[in-house]
Amino acid sequence: MSIKDDVLRIAVITRDASRKAAVLPTPVKEKILRDAAEKLRERRAFLQSENRTDVEAARANGLSAAMIDRLTLSDKVIEQTAAGMEEIAAFPDPVGEIVHMWNRPNGMKVGRMRIPLGVIGIIYESRPNVTADAASLCLKAGNGVILRGGSEAINSNRAIVSVFKEALKENDAPEDIVNLIPVTDREAVLHMLSLEEYIDLIIPRGGEDLIRFVAGNSRIPVIKHYKGVCHLYVDRWADMDMAAKLTVNAKVQRPGVCNSLETLLVHRDVADRFLPLVSERLTAEKVELRGCSRSRERVSSMKPATEDDWYAEYLDLILAVKVVDDIDEAIQHIATYGSLHTETIVTKDYDAAQKFLREVNSSSVIVNASTRMSDGYVYGLGAEIGISTTKIHSYGPMGVEDLTTTKFIVLGDGQIRE
Repeated sequence: MSIKDDVLRIAVITRDASRKAAVLPTPVKEKILRDAAEKLRERRAFLQSENRTDVEAARANGLSAAMIDRLTLSDKVIEQTAAGMEEIAAFPDPVGEIVHMWNRPNGMKVGRMRIPLGVIGIIYESRPNVTADAASLCLKAGNGVILRGGSEAINSNRAIVSVFKEALKENDAPEDIVNLIPVTDREAVLHMLSLEEYIDLIIPRGGEDLIRFVAGNSRIPVIKHYKGVCHLYVDRWADMDMAAKLTVNAKVQRPGVCNSLETLLVHRDVADRFLPLVSERLTAEKVELRGCSRSRERVSSMKPATEDDWYAEYLDLILAVKVVDDIDEAIQHIATYGSLHTETIVTKDYDAAQKFLREVNSSSVIVNASTRMSDGYVYGLGAEIGISTTKIHSYGPMGVEDLTTTKFIVLGDGQIRE
């Protein structure tokens, strides 16, 4: 069978299974997810054995440390993934929810009911935990899902999907609700992106090149998130120690992910105090600082920042630093160079916090917390299917409700159109 035929076959059987997923009773979906979570824990040795094969190949192929970090199924990642699945299981079922109902003068009742999207295609790179997260969220929202992971995680993804299919089968649900494209050739992606009759939404997760490739070749609507150029602004009324702690966490805790800090903005009134303090802590963590001229006047060891640095998503231990005159300049800088992902203000001033929340237009805007908190799991979504930095139909981390739409329902008692 050709790659084209194989991808079409998977799309057809997933479409058929999605119709059954849409009407699965809530208790059945919850039990599938709890069983799958427990199987992840029970099959930890199997999962990590398959994952080691991928990690060793990734190292041999020279993948970056950030990519290998995303690829690795550590005990912590497996437990967090299983816990996320259990949290998703406990969420209210969105399918069938009446989100609004109103009366018309002719006596009809008109409303909106939440329904599954249908079949969702997930195209992603080196994070095998995405396999479990995506399958769980799609199932809870009553959708079928077609997963196409990167070649670097193929063994890990196959192992996770096999565990999920076991849970589906044991609960008398169609195994084809969750399917994995079994080939790593990019040709498979192109065929997948052409199947608008069978797939309702494409969600790519990975680097900017992958997302632009998917968006540029898809006949199917795409949820886009090109990159995460996240900012932290230290206001004139900031607590200096808190600001330093949040800056270090946002940059250092996991630099290779999209919600890590890339640009630090500092109000000129506190730059003399704050920049020496935070640069000492960042330098101790081996962070390279690239500053504007005013930043370098305070910390001479900084490298000069160029225009490209303000646009950069480093995904590494590098941080751009700029001194700004006021909050308006900070907001303007974010509007010019940001990627609509996540921005933080550190301040004790209520008015400054409210201004930042109102005027910064990114998908997550945070007061006095690390940019690393911008995450579906942290927000209480159980897990996230991805992050949207486009405003249709969802914006920010996407959870279960974001994998549904609404249809009109009308209740009448004989009304006709005159």
